[in-house]
Amino acid sequence: MADETWNRVDGQVRAGAIVQAGSVGELHVHEAAVRATAVPCQLPPALAYFEDRADERARVLAAVAEGPGDGGGPLVVALSGMGGIGKTALGFELARALLDHCPDGVLHADLDDLRRDGAVETADALGDLLRALDPQAHPEPELRGRARQYWTATQGRRLVVVVDNARSGAELRPLLPASAEAIVIVASHGPLYDLDGVRLVELPLGPLGPEDAVNLLRRIVADPRFAADPEAAAELARRCAGLPAALYVAGHWIRRHRRRELRRLVEELTTELDREGLPVVEAVWDAAYGSLGPVAARLYRLLPHHPAPVVGDHAAAVLLGTDADAAADVLDELDAAGLLERRPDGLGMHALLRGHALRRAGAEEDAADASGAADAASARRRLVRWYRRQAGRADLVAAGPRLTVSAPAAEAPAPAGVPDLPFPDAAGALRWLEDERLALYGCVRIAVEDGLDEEAVALCEALWTHFLDHRHYADAIDAFGRGVAAAVRSERLAATVRMRCQLARPLWEQHRYEEAAEELRLAVNGARLLGGTPEERKLRASAVEFRGKLASVRGDWAAAVPDFEAAREEHRAIGNAYGAMLQTYLLGRAAVAMGELPRAVDLLSEAYAEAGALGRERMTARTGFELGSALRASGRWAEAARLYEAALSSARERRSPGDELRVLEVLSALGEESGDVEAAARYRAEAEALRGPDGGAPIA
Repeated sequence: MADETWNRVDGQVRAGAIVQAGSVGELHVHEAAVRATAVPCQLPPALAYFEDRADERARVLAAVAEGPGDGGGPLVVALSGMGGIGKTALGFELARALLDHCPDGVLHADLDDLRRDGAVETADALGDLLRALDPQAHPEPELRGRARQYWTATQGRRLVVVVDNARSGAELRPLLPASAEAIVIVASHGPLYDLDGVRLVELPLGPLGPEDAVNLLRRIVADPRFAADPEAAAELARRCAGLPAALYVAGHWIRRHRRRELRRLVEELTTELDREGLPVVEAVWDAAYGSLGPVAARLYRLLPHHPAPVVGDHAAAVLLGTDADAAADVLDELDAAGLLERRPDGLGMHALLRGHALRRAGAEEDAADASGAADAASARRRLVRWYRRQAGRADLVAAGPRLTVSAPAAEAPAPAGVPDLPFPDAAGALRWLEDERLALYGCVRIAVEDGLDEEAVALCEALWTHFLDHRHYADAIDAFGRGVAAAVRSERLAATVRMRCQLARPLWEQHRYEEAAEELRLAVNGARLLGGTPEERKLRASAVEFRGKLASVRGDWAAAVPDFEAAREEHRAIGNAYGAMLQTYLLGRAAVAMGELPRAVDLLSEAYAEAGALGRERMTARTGFELGSALRASGRWAEAARLYEAALSSARERRSPGDELRVLEVLSALGEESGDVEAAARYRAEAEALRGPDGGAPIA
């Protein structure tokens, strides 16, 4: 069997469920569910030392005051300039200035976080924005569907959308909200020449002027030495070339040496510049790096190996091979040195500083006879294994025991001193998998690059539940494809079969049917070579079931039925009652699709009874729902209504808004068909209340 894991979206309003909410708006209470509407505010804490850009802010506020006009689309503010010039900081400052004008919230998307081989995964960006607008949203699987949902969700809303690191207008256009009252602030290195047909305010940013640069240093340092030696302060600002990124680090560097004269510090920096011929920013960063303690300097060199834009205490501890409390102190030291940036979701490393850290690591490797390279390799290995262990544990909590080819997470090595994360319930486990998805998918890449094939496969298996709940197709196809490569390279036949099956599903959901069919052809052929243990026979049945599902997705039910029957026989032969029940359920669905209603009722009745006997609540509700559909199609409305009501009660008890919405919609349709207008209207109203602003439907 395919070990389906259905959506497990928790409908509760709970601490931590909406981590980026600035303020809570209305709380609507309906008979069907309790649903919170939050105003998203994806802004980092305001900088206490922002300086200048008054002209740019005035231009934006003037454009906003003019109103939407006749254009119909949002106002686009395009900030452009070299790295380190302060585009992102200005974008967030503008967003804060517009909070009163845009009371529906602030969204943020960093396109570099979603860039794969140079191209942005736009569907993932839209999915993130939809979930920010509504944490219970159900983004559709395809880009086109998500775009429609986004337009619906943003229509008429007064939002600010901040988009970082766009490389072209084509990358930005799908993220434009469908509201003339919205404002989009986009940061890019160069002008977006292909962004036409929109209301546009272009703001190319240059370096700060001498006076503003000194004022920014004063704000950062708040040190009497600047007043005592204004010429040295001006020289330092000049050496930083007016770049806020350099001034920020230089200010923190000065602050760390409070007992030394400002002029002496500036002379040291100038001497290094002249002697080494270094770029200005590089010298400033070298000076800040040189002021770090040895452990902080080591973490700085290792941070570029962390595959996510934000690093927390536990990940830092794993990189260092120390405990989380000590790692937190080291992160504080890097933050105090100005070598980390504050993002809406935590502390991270600016792309320019990431490059500098890699160069420092290279210099250390040369000086230390390649010991730095060995340290980096060990850190990467610890990171992969820690994330593999935590992902496996989270998956077990979220999905329960299921067929896997990898060793249990509890048997995976755990770095000394770094405790396991707590996963008290399925919702929390799934939330962690989503929050850490960039790190997890990135660790799959690291594992394959570093020859950690077993860890790569184990991570992919743990990510299966996450994929079924959050369709990040580009990440899943990339990771599961790497999982196939790792399994093949390690000559693990069972793992190869499993990885090919996992890869096939996101491929066929993206309509890449021929590629999916080839993966499943190889998977089924490989499964025939497996042995006769119950686990191997179960995996063989799973591969055949996947092939049948692909046939059903393509509408070839005649081809799907023999595969479901073969898989059922295999499960029955090994005494796997759940697997046999699942295949009976799939056969019942196939009979409905083929118009064989009496056979469908028989099969689904059998599956419904078996699921109940096994105590599988979710499958009892799901088989009951499908049986209700077969009865409804047969004109047996009263029997169908009873099953639908039972499925609705189950969805509400499990706090599964996706399943609840689906049942409410069919109950409304059944009421119309049977002439019960009052019931139809009641269920339709409950469905509308639950659906929310995105208009999305659950992914089954």
